[in-house]
Amino acid sequence: MKLKHILIGLGAILAIVVILSLTGVIGKEKIEKVTVEKVGDKTVIETVTASGKIQPETEVKLSSEVSGEVTELLVKEGDIVKKGQLLCKVRPDILQSSYERSVASYNAQKASVASAQQQLVQAQANFANADATYKRNVELYNKKVISAAEFDNAKAAYLTAKSTLESSKEGVVGAKFNLEQTGASVKEASANLARTTIYAPVDGVVSKLSIELGDRILGTSQMAGTEIMRISNLSNMEVNVDVNENDINRVSLGDSATVEVDAFAGKKFRGLVTEIASSSTAVGTTTTSVDQVTNFSVKVRLLQESYNTVKGGAKDLPSPFRPGLSATVDIESETVKGLAIPIQSVFTENKTEGEGSSTQDSEKQKNKLTDKQIKQFVYLFDEKASTVKKAEVTTGIQNDQFIVVKTGLKAGQQIVSGPYSAIQNKLKDGLKVEKTTKDKLFSTGNKK
Repeated sequence: MKLKHILIGLGAILAIVVILSLTGVIGKEKIEKVTVEKVGDKTVIETVTASGKIQPETEVKLSSEVSGEVTELLVKEGDIVKKGQLLCKVRPDILQSSYERSVASYNAQKASVASAQQQLVQAQANFANADATYKRNVELYNKKVISAAEFDNAKAAYLTAKSTLESSKEGVVGAKFNLEQTGASVKEASANLARTTIYAPVDGVVSKLSIELGDRILGTSQMAGTEIMRISNLSNMEVNVDVNENDINRVSLGDSATVEVDAFAGKKFRGLVTEIASSSTAVGTTTTSVDQVTNFSVKVRLLQESYNTVKGGAKDLPSPFRPGLSATVDIESETVKGLAIPIQSVFTENKTEGEGSSTQDSEKQKNKLTDKQIKQFVYLFDEKASTVKKAEVTTGIQNDQFIVVKTGLKAGQQIVSGPYSAIQNKLKDGLKVEKTTKDKLFSTGNKK
């Protein structure tokens, strides 16, 4: 009885297997489903992506040249200022007294000059008198009217008056030089006193205010000094980004760029590369290592026409952008129009046909990858036979979706564009495939 049940069960299983085989459910070779795309001309824009911060193109950092207490602060952060506008004052007590002392010294020296000039007039009168007396005595001495002693006295008086006259002249010159010196001291003291009053050097917006009324600040005459505020021209903004050393040679002055600002989600702005650093950001730092990432600073100007109509942002400023906002920049380094295919269609051979997984094969593959002679391929689709054929290609620039094909393909040919896993691991020359669409390939049924 038991044997009968066993035989019946085996018969049923055999019947099910026969039915499944006849219907193709089992025993039939699985055909790989692929998507296909025609090769055609496309415009491919290669981009270099970098992140950074928005900043004004022109930003002036103001510091006081003198130290002291801030006694007047006439602006606040965000105020729009004009060139020459009074911003703040520093207590001028010491400098005021120094200026007054210089003025007093100057006035005293003016009196000295006047005194020296009067002494010169007196010396001139004395010399004129001594000169006349000496000339008369010369005549009298020649006529033997006066003695030699009297003549010598007259001559000595003449020479003394002449010497006094020359001395008075030099005294006036010296007094005038001293007057010029004290006058220069007055100008210096006046200039130092004027430095206690700080004016706006340019038009702009007070983008940063680092002091408050009553703060004591350090002047630039003593080391770096205290930064008082920053005045920025917020009408012209730029993004300062760090570009990796592997990409910096692809960036050129004048390259166009697309800028995405985190604070303006979903909006894209246009930019222009205006400056590329000639040395990396690591140059000049005290701590550098071999493993440190090397970046170069690149400045991208935000074009006003791309944000003139933008609503929102900084309503109280000339532009919607505030300094310090985070932004991502895609710099368009090169544009090529030509044959292009999806990036995922291109694959490289990891090992040659017939190679095993031995250590020798691994070493060959390692050498192949390091010598930068890797060959690239795509799979051509044969519409009539529904088969694929491997074709070698050479490629050029690429973007996020497409890669330019230089050689190996012609316009109108059909190449396998997906799925990526099949292209990389499953397809091979002559394999029969089934052409499908992306919708069907990635439908819920196929995912299962």
